[in-house]
Amino acid sequence: QVQLVESGGGLVQAGGSLDLSCAASGRTDIRDPMGWYRQNPGKQRDFVAAVSVGGSMNYADSVKGRATISRDNAKNSIYLRIDKLKPEDTGVYYCFLVDDSDEYTIGQGTQVTVSS
Repeated sequence: QVQLVESGGGLVQAGGSLDLSCAASGRTDIRDPMGWYRQNPGKQRDFVAAVSVGGSMNYADSVKGRATISRDNAKNSIYLRIDKLKPEDTGVYYCFLVDDSDEYTIGQGTQVTVSS
């Protein structure tokens, strides 16, 4: 059973940057796609970015051009950097992994608050 633990986030000013990390444990040599969602209270969880084990990246239109997702396969970890933060980037950021059976594993989330 894979566990995902996010770190980073907190309170950031608009226009600034944030760096999030997600470490997977419970299995070695994880080769599943991994990525990030974000969610605000009462709203659906929105896709932010994802990266394959080979480094192929996908971004939501809302962060395209401002976000960079990366992956360290040796550490079973992924990272997310978002620059030029906007108040609408506020939310709980969840790390996810999708296995071969299309089953999702989701971390506990980390809060990001962007102040205007």
